[in-house]
Amino acid sequence: MAKAKMTTVFFCQKCGHESSKWMGQCPGCKEWNTFVEETVRTAKPSVGRNVQMVGGTKQSEPSSLSSIMMQDEDKIVTHIEELDRVLGGGIVSGSLTLVGGDPGIGKSTLLLQVCKNLADDKRKVLYISGEESLKQIKLRAMRIGEFQDELLLLCETNLLVIEETIQRVKPEVVVIDSIQTMFDENVSAAPGSVSQVRESTGILLQIAKGLGVSVFIVGHVTKEGTVAGPRVLEHMVDTVLYFEGDRHASYRILRGVKNRFGSTNEIGVFEMRKEGLVEVKNPSEFMLNGKPEGASGSVVVCSMEGTRPILIEIQALVCQSNFGIPRRQTTGTDFNRVNLLMAVLEKRVGIQMSGCDAYVNIAGGMKINEPALDLGMVMAIASSYKNRAVDEKTVVFGEVGLSGEVRAVSMAEQRVLEAKKLGFTTCILPEICKDGMKGIDGMKLIGVKSVQEAIDLI
Repeated sequence: MAKAKMTTVFFCQKCGHESSKWMGQCPGCKEWNTFVEETVRTAKPSVGRNVQMVGGTKQSEPSSLSSIMMQDEDKIVTHIEELDRVLGGGIVSGSLTLVGGDPGIGKSTLLLQVCKNLADDKRKVLYISGEESLKQIKLRAMRIGEFQDELLLLCETNLLVIEETIQRVKPEVVVIDSIQTMFDENVSAAPGSVSQVRESTGILLQIAKGLGVSVFIVGHVTKEGTVAGPRVLEHMVDTVLYFEGDRHASYRILRGVKNRFGSTNEIGVFEMRKEGLVEVKNPSEFMLNGKPEGASGSVVVCSMEGTRPILIEIQALVCQSNFGIPRRQTTGTDFNRVNLLMAVLEKRVGIQMSGCDAYVNIAGGMKINEPALDLGMVMAIASSYKNRAVDEKTVVFGEVGLSGEVRAVSMAEQRVLEAKKLGFTTCILPEICKDGMKGIDGMKLIGVKSVQEAIDLI
């Protein structure tokens, strides 16, 4: 085997682009000041990893599509319905899943609950932690409940030891907490660096695909909200899940950003309690809890998250500005979209917004950019400006164009049925959606073609 030669290269922390010299702007992702210097080996060991050999045979022969048999057992049910929904029905054997989120938001707690449910089903699970000791994990596990002996714990950061342990124990599911603490001896960079994170994920990918083991990776996030490490990390894994929400609040939202086995728009809603994360069966009722009665600037809208309709309250506060430049602020939605809608109000409806401060908030802490919220935001802003409350039993949805027209949205009937289930009696929706919908008992449907028609209803 050739002797390894040390050399210095520069990596982009955002996308993993490699260069022999430092550059101010990355040519790959166009980000500035993201290159870091790392020392790597130019010669790799000639002996390949034994994970490439499964049962003494290589998986190298091509197969026809019709000869591949699919079974329901290929997906492992976690018995956490919200998580199964986001994953696409369960854990796929041999998959690699990345779970990201802010510190203390509940990543490790959720995965420990998954390990408990799988161990209760007599499935062998291996929980590997590089951040906590065995006693710390047990203290956290005692809050969740009793664990079966099928759950095995390991405190280790060396991937060579981890690989040998997985081959010896042969678990069905492995949890790595976290990828930033793992290191490969063949890479000279420090743990958590771009090289180590990329190489460590590549080794875990080989283990997952070669042995048919489902691997969950916990990833820390940066201050921008993305997983720390190179962007290529998200391209290597099969599924990327993000935890959203304020860690000081009780709710948590698990969103599937990437999923090769299901929809990427599904979300799961959880509530953090002392015994762990508890599923929220009816997110609409949870999000509308505490809604003010008879207050202006408050409108209930219906958003579609994957196949699930969720009712959300949009709050707007409009007041006269004391400065030459009015202040605009948004929470939970796109700032530029709100400015655009206010310009539509001023041009098409005649409401003078140029001298007003405006604040728009999605109550409940959710982050939504769906165009169907446009009509609700417009009516909330107009309601606060005119100081007239919208009827409490009214739900609104529709996309607004630059000409002031109200355009159609998808799955209108599901949105109306969700509103009816929670006791709403009136729905303001695009005229074209109303024409293509059958009458729904107990719901008064009001179709509007323009923003002017919707504002006249206030």
